[in-house]
Amino acid sequence: MMFRFFRRDSSDRSIASLYGTIVAQARAAPFYRNYGVPDTVNGRFEMVVLHMVLVLRRLASEPQAARRLGQALFDRFCRDMDGSLREMGVGDLAVPGRMREIGEAFYGRQAAYGAALALPGAETLAAALGRNVFGSAAGTGLGAARLAAYARAASSRLAAQDAHALSRAEVVFPDPEGIAVLAETQSGDAAG
Repeated sequence: MMFRFFRRDSSDRSIASLYGTIVAQARAAPFYRNYGVPDTVNGRFEMVVLHMVLVLRRLASEPQAARRLGQALFDRFCRDMDGSLREMGVGDLAVPGRMREIGEAFYGRQAAYGAALALPGAETLAAALGRNVFGSAAGTGLGAARLAAYARAASSRLAAQDAHALSRAEVVFPDPEGIAVLAETQSGDAAG
């Protein structure tokens, strides 16, 4: 009887797999090599948050069951952040305060990116990404423009994916390398 509490059900595995897919995409080398995302703890955190926001935004458009999946995915993100803080040597007494900061950062970015994705054009999204990911007040750098193009492409790709496939962690993100090239081509066309 007591062993049932230690069993993992298939939804736990799906959430872990979906979160693993998000983290793997956030760590894709082109973001750091071609987009100029800082290859630091903060830069990697920002990329995980961006991908979490994109997936949670997609799940929020579905009925209640998919939204529950979104909550479970966010809970998994929080457990991962808690574990990472502890691995980095943050003491037990400081972890709750740092987790509060992480939560505030996440919700702030979720609001900013969601609002920017709802608007036409890429300027607002590029500015938000520039501030958060690149630390640029202007947010107008080529890296931010590339990342905004990628985020829009990822949002469109996620919108076209079946919610049941997402719940099975069958999520497909666009190739960041191809998006970077496309963003450069478009910015070159606009300049010419």
